[in-house]
Amino acid sequence: MPFTLNTVEALAPDQASLTAAVKLAKVAKWARLERDGMLLWGECQGSGANPYRVIADAGSQGSKCTCPSRKFPCKHSLALMWLDAASPGAFLATSPPAWVADWLGRRRKTGTEAAPATHGGGKSIEAAALPGAEPAPEDPKAAAKREAAQKKRAGNTHAAITEALEELEQWIADQLRLGLGAFVDNAPERCRRIAARMVDLKSAALASRIDEMPARLLALRSEERPEAAIRELGKLTLMLKAWRANPDEPEIRRQIATAETREQIVNDPAAPIVEGVWEVAGEKIQTRRDGLVSHATWLMSLEPRSQRFAQLLDFYPASGGKRAEAFAQGEQFAATLVFYPSPAPLRAIVLQRAPAPAQLPWPPVAASPDPLACCAPFWNGTPWGLECPLTLPPGCIVKDNRGHCWWRADEQADATGLPLSQDAPLPVLGMALAGAVGLWSGARLELLAAWSDFGRLDLS
Repeated sequence: MPFTLNTVEALAPDQASLTAAVKLAKVAKWARLERDGMLLWGECQGSGANPYRVIADAGSQGSKCTCPSRKFPCKHSLALMWLDAASPGAFLATSPPAWVADWLGRRRKTGTEAAPATHGGGKSIEAAALPGAEPAPEDPKAAAKREAAQKKRAGNTHAAITEALEELEQWIADQLRLGLGAFVDNAPERCRRIAARMVDLKSAALASRIDEMPARLLALRSEERPEAAIRELGKLTLMLKAWRANPDEPEIRRQIATAETREQIVNDPAAPIVEGVWEVAGEKIQTRRDGLVSHATWLMSLEPRSQRFAQLLDFYPASGGKRAEAFAQGEQFAATLVFYPSPAPLRAIVLQRAPAPAQLPWPPVAASPDPLACCAPFWNGTPWGLECPLTLPPGCIVKDNRGHCWWRADEQADATGLPLSQDAPLPVLGMALAGAVGLWSGARLELLAAWSDFGRLDLS
């Protein structure tokens, strides 16, 4: 039988979980709500870019969620059950996707069943559903005092960032004066010191970027590192100039200080909203020096008239281990995305998501003498960007006489070639590729996926 509110109350580990669940038991909080008989699943957007995947079985009362909560069931699972009890019509009847079928298969093999629901324990679903007491009107003097404190904090933050950028400008000048060779050889130590100073001066995002610079340089061949160092320092200089020109620009403030919250982006009238069918082109997972894992999921629009990408960016502690993936590479779905305001919008959040009406092919890419020409709008809008997503025309992957891999357009000996940041699997070398998707850093191409006569190739 379907979940009831009494069942939800009995399954909840405590009253706090019920109270948290009621806030999520709203259709608007879920990018996806689907069912197959007694089996429910959905995607609930948390604080990060990637939604939590939630499954609940009304027959056995079992559940599973990809969130890191140690409570079972977690608030997301309880909210999914609550929606089944209160709004069963919100669920779309369809067949289970692969990630749901995988959970079912593993669960049946282990024979794991949920413990039967038991009432009691001081839990009350009625109390959880009660609206909070209306807040008393704020005293005018207290409101004025609070606003003055906010303005003072904003002024202090602006002054600290301005000081940080002045110190960074002097640091860049010192690196150029001492020589690029010495900078490349001592980049880890030098970058670590100035990054720590940026943290002190409330420029956390800028500090992380500088702290990761040595890793980007060391990933290149030794003869390429001085040129890459010039490029990195030049981008930092452009960021300084952009801040001085307009310190309130959301994109540049995001790059230097901190990003907006999900709620701020969703409620921002300047944030572009795009609907369409998207494919998961690939993902990029990196462990940063500050102990956080950066998880970027790259989406490619399948609209044939425009080349558009979206980056879903999430961060979580490395100590927590790898999180369950919210997206599968090559997966296609219809979605509404809201993009962070920017001269070249790229980072986005998923608002609503549904299965794709049909499997769509990749948009065709015409052959061009310069396959990087499509990156011009991105670099012009955000010249301090680290990597630009792009689609590539027909080509292949080859190796030079030093064993380094290149992507080469078509099969002509004089065709355009781009150096790859990774080694290609041996079977892919020389294979005719009808198209490819990758990230261009200005020095290296990182392939995410390609299409061949054998189908889609996952390369990320």
